Amino acid sequence: MTEKVIIFDFDGTIADTVDALVTIANRLAGEFGYIPINSQELALLRNLPAREIIKYSGVSLFKIPFLVKKVKGELKHKIHELQLINGIKAALVELHEQGYHLGIITSNSQDNVHEFLKCHKLDHLFDFIYSGVTIFGKTTIINNVLRQKQFKPESVIYVGDETRDVESAKKANIKVIAVSWGFNSSQALGKQNPDFLIHHPSELVSVIKNWALIN
Repeated sequence: MTEKVIIFDFDGTIADTVDALVTIANRLAGEFGYIPINSQELALLRNLPAREIIKYSGVSLFKIPFLVKKVKGELKHKIHELQLINGIKAALVELHEQGYHLGIITSNSQDNVHEFLKCHKLDHLFDFIYSGVTIFGKTTIINNVLRQKQFKPESVIYVGDETRDVESAKKANIKVIAVSWGFNSSQALGKQNPDFLIHHPSELVSVIKNWALIN
C-alpha cells in the first residue's frame, strides 16, 4: 500500500491563533491603512472567502506581504501563550502512531511553528514544515512539496480551516478535509465543496482511515 501523507494547515487548524492574530491585525490597522474589526464584523468575515475579506478590509494587495511579515513577527512574542485546538493533540498522536506521514504548510513562519510544536511536545510528529506568504491560496507551495517529496497526489490529503485551503487543495488535485473549528464557518467551507467537512478533531482519524482505504 502506498504511504499516506497528511498535510495540515497550522493557524486555526492545529494552533488556536485566531484571536491572537485578530488582536495583532487590529493593532497594525493604522500602520497599514485599514479599519480594525470588532467581534460582530469578525463573525461576518468568517462567512467570506479570502478575496472578499481583503476587499472588505480595504487593505492594499501591495501591502499584504509586508503586513503578513509584521504579524508573524508580532506573533513570535506570543507563541508560549498560544494553545492547541482542543482535541487535536490526541488525533495527531494517533495518526502518527498509525504510520501516516504528517506535514505542515503554513503562511506563518517556520520558527513560530517549530517553537509552538516544541512547547506542546509535538515536534517529533511532523516530517516537514513548509512556509510561504500566500494571499489567495497555497497551490504553488503544495505543488512544490508534492514535487520535492515525490508524493503522488492520490496519496496526499490536506486539512485546513479556510476556504482558500479547500480551493488550493483542489487546484493541486489532492483531497481536502475542511475543519470548522478555525477561521471560516462551516457554511463558508461547505460552499467550496470539500471532500470532507468535520467539526471536531476526534473525527479526523476515522475520516482519514476511510479515505486511506479507498485510495
